Amino acid sequence: MNARQLLGAGFAALPPSVQHLHMRAGTTVYAGEVQVDRGRGALSRLCAWATRLPPAGHGPVVVEIESGATEEYWTRHIAGHAMRSRLWASDGMLCERLGLVTFGFRLCVEHGRLVWRVHRVRALGVPLPARAFGAVVACESESDGRYTFDVRAALPWVGLLVHYRGWLHVEPL
Repeated sequence: MNARQLLGAGFAALPPSVQHLHMRAGTTVYAGEVQVDRGRGALSRLCAWATRLPPAGHGPVVVEIESGATEEYWTRHIAGHAMRSRLWASDGMLCERLGLVTFGFRLCVEHGRLVWRVHRVRALGVPLPARAFGAVVACESESDGRYTFDVRAALPWVGLLVHYRGWLHVEPL
């Protein structure tokens, strides 16, 4: 699994810290800060539980990425909660399994940012309408030489599930 392969020539347009994070092999651990906002409704909480989303709060984050030849495992440690996901490439998409849900993202580079947009969704193997997930977007970028991330997930009739954003220390290769 490799963002560089999925993006092709567009990968070169990404800032150095974003490139470095996606080029590492083996296991790498990054530390930084995160702000997490969560939806409050019952359906929002149920969806967040099904995808193992982190609790609301502000503080340190540790991200461990285990990168293999065909897949990666990302574990985000936030406020004593571990949000683990498995990522792999399939059909030109970056697929990510979060709890009971598997997303297929199209990656693109926009204004120097790596943008993940939902193209396919399955819950417990059952296809769901991708258009309902249009407000699920992740962006990776760089600010003041630091790797930054901004992930927002909301659903129609449910509202905000989670919005987490922050930065990580990513040293050059």
